[in-house]
Parts: sequence; C-alpha cells; structure tokens
Amino acid sequence: MTRILLLGAGRSASSLIQYLLRHLAAEDWQLTIADVNPEPLRAVVAAHGERARAVAFEIGQTERLHELVAAHEVVVSMLPALFHPLVAQACLHHGRHLATASYATEEIRGFDAPARAQGLTFLMECGLDPGLDHMSALPVIEEIRAQGGRLTSFKSYCGGLMAPDSEGDNPWRYKFTWNPRNVVVAGQGTARYIEGGHPRFIPYQQLFRRTERLAVPGYGEFEGYANRDSLSYRPLYGLDDIPTMLRGTLRRPGYCAAWAALVALGLTDDSYHLGNAAELPWAELIESFLPPAASDAALPARVAACLGLDPAGAEMQRLRWAGLFGPAPVGLPDATPAQLLERLLTAKWQLLPHDHDMIVMQHLFEYEPADGGPAQQRTSSLVVIGDDAVHTAMAKTVGLPLGMAVRRLARGEVAHRGVVVPLHADLYQPILQELAADYNIHFVETAHALA
Repeated sequence: MTRILLLGAGRSASSLIQYLLRHLAAEDWQLTIADVNPEPLRAVVAAHGERARAVAFEIGQTERLHELVAAHEVVVSMLPALFHPLVAQACLHHGRHLATASYATEEIRGFDAPARAQGLTFLMECGLDPGLDHMSALPVIEEIRAQGGRLTSFKSYCGGLMAPDSEGDNPWRYKFTWNPRNVVVAGQGTARYIEGGHPRFIPYQQLFRRTERLAVPGYGEFEGYANRDSLSYRPLYGLDDIPTMLRGTLRRPGYCAAWAALVALGLTDDSYHLGNAAELPWAELIESFLPPAASDAALPARVAACLGLDPAGAEMQRLRWAGLFGPAPVGLPDATPAQLLERLLTAKWQLLPHDHDMIVMQHLFEYEPADGGPAQQRTSSLVVIGDDAVHTAMAKTVGLPLGMAVRRLARGEVAHRGVVVPLHADLYQPILQELAADYNIHFVETAHALA
C-alpha cells in the first residue's frame, strides 16, 4: 500500500480529490487529506472506509506537518505557493516524494541537489499554467524540430473565464475561479518578452493597455496581455535563439481597458494602508483618489474626466457595475486599496451554484519549413467547460494533470530525480493521452501558410 498525503483542499482541489479517490482501490493507496477545515471533506471520503480520511491541519503546526509527512510516501501540496518550501524541507527531512501544481521558484530549485542525493522527486508545475502549457506546447515544438523547421515565434496565452452561458449581464464577462488576490495584483512589476529579436518591456501602468486580440473557433474573441516574464521559458523549451516569444493571460474584450482604469485610479496598489474606517462609503474612497473638485459634476463624470474616458463608454459602465460610485461601505478597516478592491469584486464576481467557468489556452507557433517554402503558422487551442461552481474547469485543468502525475510517481514510473518539471516526453505524453481518452480534454490544431 502507498500512502499519499494531500495538504490543502481549496477551490482548485475538487477534481484532484475526485481523481485520487477514484483510483484508491485499484492502485492500493491510502489517502489523507489535511486541511484547515476538514469537516466538509469527511462526507466525501466516508464511502472509502479506511483507505481515506480527512484531518485538521494548519501550516503553522510544524510538528504536525512533520508527523503527517513522515507517515506517507508521497506528499501532494495544494497549499499557497509561499508554503511549498516548508513542505519541501519536511519531505527532504523524511525522504518523501513531493508533487505540486506551482512554479519551481529559485527557492524550490535550491532543493534539487539534496533531493537528487536522496533519490527523491520533487515534481513541480503539474497543473494548468504552469503545467498543461508545457505539456501541450512541447510536442508541437518537437514535431516542428523533427521536420527540420525553424521556429521564429511562439506565443502562449491562458485564461480562466466564464462560459458564454454564464456571463449573464456582467459587463466584465469574468468571475473569480481561483485566488482573488492573485487576480487583483496580477501583472505588477514590468512584463518582459522578445519580439523580432528585440527585447520588449511593458511597465505595469501600461500593461492592460497593450493587448493582442485572439480568436478561438466556436468561442469568439479574446484579448491577451503579457505575463511578467516570458524570457525565462526560452531555455526551458530549448528556444534560446527564437526571435519572438511571449506568454500572456486571456480576458474577454473590454476587460483590460476597464482594469487599466482601476490601475490608473490606484485601486490595485497593495503597498500601503489607508487608515480608513470600515464604514467608509465607496464613493468617498474614490473621491479621495481624485484631484480637488473643480466643478459640481457628479463623481462618475469627474472620474471619467480624470482618466480621459468617455462618461458613457464601456469602461465607465464596468466601473459603475462594480459599485465604485455607490454608498456601500468598503467593509475593511485600515486596508490597502488592493484589499478593498478584492473584497468588492469577490462579492460581485462570486461563482453561483449553476455557473460554468471556462478555461481557454492557445499556443501560436510560427516557423520556417525545412523545404524553404512559405512560413507557416500552427495554432493549438484548448477549451474546457466546468460542471458547476465546485467542479470547475479550473479545478479540472489544475487537479487532473497533477493527479495523473502523482499516480505515476506513486507507481514508481517517474525516473527523474531532484526538482522536476514536466518537460520530458515520458512525463507529459501519458498525461496528455489520459486527459484526452478519459476526460475529453484535448487541444484542437489548425495550420496555414503566412501571407
């Protein structure tokens, strides 16, 4: 029997838990789910008898962490990424394998040599993005190389959105399907990528104004903005000399222009506390971010003038819908602007029980074929629709690849040691095959010659 420990059971873990429970008996596993709130999980695991249990755990309980890790052969962490080094240290101490959906940060990569020395695998980036982005892009890159083609451009976009039937009258066409804080502070810093052989930089205050339109057959148009760092992926994909490489995030058209207005107002700033009362009305908060009133115009009109927006335009419509100009209290005392915005949008962008979210990922490859013919473009697109507000597309695309990687790790089928990212065909090919065969999660490709 292989004992598996899952740390954390938040909103992205539902499909991972389902997957692990589904394979308990056949794989001869025993599963422990450790979470700050185990009560709802106990009903989920009850049907599996002694093979599954849910226990209480908080990351500050260091002795409890070591006790749990020591009692299992494979540890899966769905905790916030900042806690992964603590879990990795415990796994190293007790000689346990680790798997997560999070980035292999520099701090995590510091565990590579000691994990190798102990014959351990710390499997990172096995979720959606990072995860499926690697797994799906690399087969196309390798195929183009094998045919003698020369890649000249690679762009990759991904977004967690709402399915068309659940967008309703929400003008943002967006709701939270993962950590709201990460959405509110997304993009802070400077985005960097390369285009036509020239480095490009987009400062945060310009990020949501410099977007690219993309189309996904059957699902309409989207707009993408650049992620913070696209260049670090060139060596990972063996594309050190590629002239153009960009990774970005997808939203529906219009979202980014309205978000740029929030950035310009200062509402995404998380660097200072306002000293405000929880009862402060939103309209008064917005007033405090404007220059002294030079007219008797209403607040929305003065905001539009300050930001250079059409008072009747789509951006102002989205800001009104969000509740920025109303009497509702901000609800948190002495908060940062970003914390108040997160609280406001969490109420407005909450998934309803019947809602369906949607994951969209698209890769765009441009290359010169070996025969000297016209340059080609291949587009690879993935769309996944969620079942409901619990079994979301986000949970599926994060949890299922991770569960499949854990299954192979528990079987002893992962030969790589140290800190490992699924850039190897023997890791990603079985996962892609299982996703397509058992869950109908697969990419649709198109190709055409460039004019």
